[in-house]
Amino acid sequence: MSNFAFLQAEWPEIFDSASRAEALAIPDARTSCFYARRALELTVHWLYEHDGALRLPYQDTLSALLYEPTFKNTVGAAIHAKARVVKDLGNRAIHTSKLISPYDAQVAVREFFHVAFWLARNYARKTKPTDGIAFDPSQFPKTSPIPKQTLSQLQQLSTQLAEKDAKLLQLATDKIAVDEELKRLRAEIAEVKKANEVRPDEHNYSEAETRDYFIDLLLKEAGWALDKPQDREFRVTGMPNEKDEGFVDYVLWGDNGKPLGLVEAKRTKRDARVGQQQAKLYADCLEKQFGQRPVIFYSNGYEHWIWDDLNHPPRPVQGFYKKGELELLIQRRETRLPLASADLDGKIIERYYQSRAIRRIAEAFEKDNDRKALLVMATGAGKTRTVIALSDLLMRCNWVKRVLFLADRVALVNQAVNAFKKFLPASSPVNLVTEKDTEGRVYVSTYPTMMGLIDESVEDQRRFGVGHFDLVIIDEAHSSPWRNCFFLSAETDI
Repeated sequence: MSNFAFLQAEWPEIFDSASRAEALAIPDARTSCFYARRALELTVHWLYEHDGALRLPYQDTLSALLYEPTFKNTVGAAIHAKARVVKDLGNRAIHTSKLISPYDAQVAVREFFHVAFWLARNYARKTKPTDGIAFDPSQFPKTSPIPKQTLSQLQQLSTQLAEKDAKLLQLATDKIAVDEELKRLRAEIAEVKKANEVRPDEHNYSEAETRDYFIDLLLKEAGWALDKPQDREFRVTGMPNEKDEGFVDYVLWGDNGKPLGLVEAKRTKRDARVGQQQAKLYADCLEKQFGQRPVIFYSNGYEHWIWDDLNHPPRPVQGFYKKGELELLIQRRETRLPLASADLDGKIIERYYQSRAIRRIAEAFEKDNDRKALLVMATGAGKTRTVIALSDLLMRCNWVKRVLFLADRVALVNQAVNAFKKFLPASSPVNLVTEKDTEGRVYVSTYPTMMGLIDESVEDQRRFGVGHFDLVIIDEAHSSPWRNCFFLSAETDI
């Protein structure tokens, strides 16, 4: 008997992929993660086709579908986190050659089990699983029903299924517009969903297990191996309690043996900010012991916060920083130069209002600790040259290392790249539309191109992690009242 038997009657295709993932978890972990992700894809596609409350996003990739606000609101934080775990493990299975362990596969299957339960509990029109149903790991077979798949075979299968899915999604969008039967079915499912939501959901979704594994997964995506005893549950002394000690959930170490960061994990049902004071006390103890204050992270598995408390207030973040990015944050505590006294490059800007705009933005960053600025200038007033001169100032004063410039059209991307090459060639500007693998200090891209690159990883590490860019510049936002403007965001605590 499969853990996913409750899917078979109404969702046979999802059941097929889920049961394959279950059967292969121990003998072929990589293929198991692949099929768990496949089951998730089919589940998400079904929801978008049949739940009229969901709105299709700008792209039909799994990541875009998962992060669409109506989807996140519908499934809730717990199921969304589980779906992200399954997605990320599936991505690792087909995009990296690193070992996928049976434990990873069992986690992927277990997490999809809870997603599948949520689907059946809320949308099943026939027999529904009981809230008391629990995932049974003893159902994992020890031998494989099919030959072990190679990475290249899985990549080929992934391509074939993606082509099939593209046709399915196109069919779904066409049906949404014309098919009266689908409209009737959506109305029926809406009534079923409404009736099911009245009952309290008492299923044990094992949120603590998801939190711990998800935090591990995000840390590993940022390059933290977590393979040494001192990486987890690190004992510190000097805590204000009877035992005078505490245990830091995660410590992120530099090559010199000093702490670069710490992570305090709180229960998923509590606000992540509950861990703020505890994390600060741990940072005090680590600073006293090692002579270096770490950057503080605290998380409940769904929400993550970063706090460099020597310079800035806490702020939400989508994950964790890489080692080099944390080293840079700590280094900047000593090496940043004052912006107000630094000269602006007169070869880049020549007009007084451009200088005034840069000085005001710099003041907002330096004195007010603001992280965002809106620059509105008339057509032909030199917006691009203004932000190039601002980027130059922030780079020379060690406030910024890498800049991301986003525009909504390829023509504007090409124009911005040419301007950076002309006025700030030392920044090695990269046109991500045409040079996706090139490295530099200034990256220029359209929104769709950047969204496609965000999920990419190289050997299990994200190329563009949450701390990769220090400054993000957003060109004209034509869907808003703000025309002829730049929106600037300091993505790192500069």
